[in-house]
Amino acid sequence: MATDTSNAVPPARRAAEGAAPYHRPMTRYASTEREALAALLLAVGPDEPTLCTGWRTRDLAAHLVVRERHPLAASGVLVRPLAGYAERVRLREAARPYPEVVADLRRAPWWSPVSNPLTDPLFNTLEFFIHHEDVRRGRPGWQPRALDAGMQKYLFRRVGQIARLALRRLRVGASLHSPGYGETRVGDDPQVRLTGEPGELVLFLSGRQRAARVQVDGPAAPAERLRTARLGF
Repeated sequence: MATDTSNAVPPARRAAEGAAPYHRPMTRYASTEREALAALLLAVGPDEPTLCTGWRTRDLAAHLVVRERHPLAASGVLVRPLAGYAERVRLREAARPYPEVVADLRRAPWWSPVSNPLTDPLFNTLEFFIHHEDVRRGRPGWQPRALDAGMQKYLFRRVGQIARLALRRLRVGASLHSPGYGETRVGDDPQVRLTGEPGELVLFLSGRQRAARVQVDGPAAPAERLRTARLGF
C-alpha cells in the first residue's frame, strides 16, 4: 500500500516546487525565498539552466554568495573597473564543491551590508524571489507559484519603483495593472499597459519578459520595444 509522504516533504522544498503557498510575516519573505531557493538549487543540481543568460545553477549560486560575502567584488556590478575582479571571484566560488556554495547561500552572514538583520528584507526579498524564479522557470514544465496575498502586496508596492528604473532608458510611458492589487503609472503619457500579477510584473521589468505571464497592450512599436528590451534595475 502506498504511503502518503506529502507531510514529510520539508516546507522549503514544497515552496520551491510550487506545491503550496506559504504564509509568513512580511519580514520573513526574504528568508523564506532564500531557503526555498537553496532547497531547489540542491534538488536540481549544479548544471541546470537558468533564465540568466549563460549561467547554470552553479553560476547563479556563486553570484549570490559573492554578492553577500565579497563586498568589494560585488561592487563590480556597478563599478566597471572592478568587473574583471568580480568575475574572477565568482568563478573561484563556482569552482568550489557545489553543496558548500549552496550552504553558504543558505546561511545569511550577519555582517554583510546586504544581509544583516536590518537590511535583509530590503535588499533580499526581490533578489531571492527573482533568482528563485530564474531557476524554476529555466527548466521546462514550470507553473507559477501560488504566492500569498501579503507577498503579492509587497511585490506590487515595488512595481512602480522597479518600472521607473527599468523603463527610464526606453522613454516609454507605461501603466501597470494588477487585478486586485492596483495600478501605477510611469511617465506622463503612458503608451503601453502591462497587466499581470505583481510577481509576474516584477519578473517582466527585471528582464525576464519571455518567462513572465504579462499581457502587453498598446501601439505595436512601443509594445514590441518593451517585450524585447534589455530591462533591469
